[in-house]
Amino acid sequence: MLPKFIHPRTSPLKFHSQLYLAPPLVSCFTAGRPFAVREHRTSVDMDKVYLRNISNSEELHITFRYVNETLHVDRDFNFCRRMHERVDEALARIRNNVEKEFKKRSKKSGKRRAPVDLAVSESLTQDTINEINIGLYRDGCDDCITNITFAELLREIASGLELRVMDKKFDVVLNQPWTVNLHLPSSILAGFLVYPNKLDLQFATREHSLGQWYKAVMPPSGDLNKGTKWNLCGHGLSYKVEDKDVGHYLKLVVTPRNEQGNQGPTSEHIAKWPVQAGPGVCPFEIRQQQTPQPLKEPDELRVVTYNLLADLYADSDYSRKTLFPYCLPYALEIDYRKQLFIKELLGYNADLLCLQEVDIKIFDYDLRTVLEQPPHNFHGIMAPKGTCAEGVAIFFRTSRFELVSSFVLHLGKVISRLPIFAPLWNKIKDNPRLVTRICDRSTTLQLCLLKMKGTDRFILVANTHLYYHPDADHIRLLQIGFSLIYVDYVYKQSMKEQNISDPKNIGLIFCGDFNSVPECGIYKLMMDQFVGSDFDDWSSNAAEAVTDVELTQPFKMLSACGTPEFTNFTTLFSGCLDYIFYQSDHFDLLQSVPLPTNEQLTIHKAIPSVTFPSDHIALIADLKFKENQLK
Repeated sequence: MLPKFIHPRTSPLKFHSQLYLAPPLVSCFTAGRPFAVREHRTSVDMDKVYLRNISNSEELHITFRYVNETLHVDRDFNFCRRMHERVDEALARIRNNVEKEFKKRSKKSGKRRAPVDLAVSESLTQDTINEINIGLYRDGCDDCITNITFAELLREIASGLELRVMDKKFDVVLNQPWTVNLHLPSSILAGFLVYPNKLDLQFATREHSLGQWYKAVMPPSGDLNKGTKWNLCGHGLSYKVEDKDVGHYLKLVVTPRNEQGNQGPTSEHIAKWPVQAGPGVCPFEIRQQQTPQPLKEPDELRVVTYNLLADLYADSDYSRKTLFPYCLPYALEIDYRKQLFIKELLGYNADLLCLQEVDIKIFDYDLRTVLEQPPHNFHGIMAPKGTCAEGVAIFFRTSRFELVSSFVLHLGKVISRLPIFAPLWNKIKDNPRLVTRICDRSTTLQLCLLKMKGTDRFILVANTHLYYHPDADHIRLLQIGFSLIYVDYVYKQSMKEQNISDPKNIGLIFCGDFNSVPECGIYKLMMDQFVGSDFDDWSSNAAEAVTDVELTQPFKMLSACGTPEFTNFTTLFSGCLDYIFYQSDHFDLLQSVPLPTNEQLTIHKAIPSVTFPSDHIALIADLKFKENQLK
């Protein structure tokens, strides 16, 4: 790990003197009775057969519900066929599957009958099975369709098609709004937001679809699907769980709809575990007293940078036993932690979020699901770290900003190829061990050029997460050197392309987890705009030592939150690694939100914990363009 540094804060904390104590929590993975969760259930109309085919796909999904009281059959049938398969051949295979179901149901039913009745029933059932007829027909025609493919058939669906299964008739409908996946999280806490951790729709949009939330207590039978009284408790695709919901199971019913107003069959899913009590007042809720409302002035903005601790790194034996052994196992589970950091991010009322260690699945199913919906209306852009399942992400509030352009730079092998990097690259390229190490990195730099609505102002936002290794100060210093060269290039190009005549109308904000304490070269380069060739960082690894290299950068920068004692706090290491750097001759600092106290961080020994979702602490700062430049 990095060496431990202790430094005084740049300004006194102004926190409440109260010391909160989280109430005892019972793991959501052990408390209450687990419900044997099935896959989500879709309630299809009994008179329709649903065909679904995505453009440019060969797959054709066929779904219908067949009910036959004589054969004791009542189930949904789902088939996946090929678009260029002949209809009659596909239906013959479907008939075989239906026949197997009939026989299985007949055997189960027969075991409950008297011997004489059983013999008669078996005879009737076999006769019925022998008479199974399945075919597709055109409306008003009794000739079964044969010798054409599904692709050919569906061209005439507008004229009306019908599926017949014995005595039942089903209207064929194509590409109705559909719920492909619906699943609720395993942890649901009172006082926090719950939403599907997986909701995949076809031929429907999330913003037009409907959701209804129900709650119920576990019946004596232990089966929530039988005889349970479900009470409506919320509308929409998310629900703010209340204290009175503790001990109840939640069910979400989704009606998929599209922008034309068409709707498909409803689907529902029941949570596996009942609602649990929340962890009490979290430290971030005390910090949020400094950010009760969004900023309103057009030349002001609130910035947050936050390393979320990717599930990729938290969900392992190494993390549970070595990195975070003090953290209760359930509090390391992503379904628990994401509830906390979602609530934390929302409560800062920020305009700009720069996030690191963002799992791709969390970006897609959680952050975008919540942040991009009303009333928050953020837009998120993710930049994965190469082939890694995590990366960095920028979210900006669309009511405040317009996205002009975005850029992603992977600080690996590309540094040897871009012409703008040649002067620095030529100074290190003859050190093979150094070259191998820096070029093998998946470190990513993300840039967004944003225009502040209602003004002539632009903001260039940079977000990164630099290499972590303790003997790699030289690698990180080179990474920030290359990054600033690229930032400077984009900055100047943006001024030309956007015709920004007054250079004060564009400002740089550089956020991230730099994995570098204030004594190291990155902070010096940002503050002093220069790092000499004799700086200690260059020799952090003797075999890869950097010689005759000095770095400069053109931006006058300050750290919005100063150099706090720690932004990362574990039992193995604590220190200041995260920063919001801003262009000080273009912005004024209005406020930075005080960090949690040592007392708060150590209640559960270190973080993450039941009240801290990450091993890092979010940084929050309010900035304003210099007043004398406002037009």
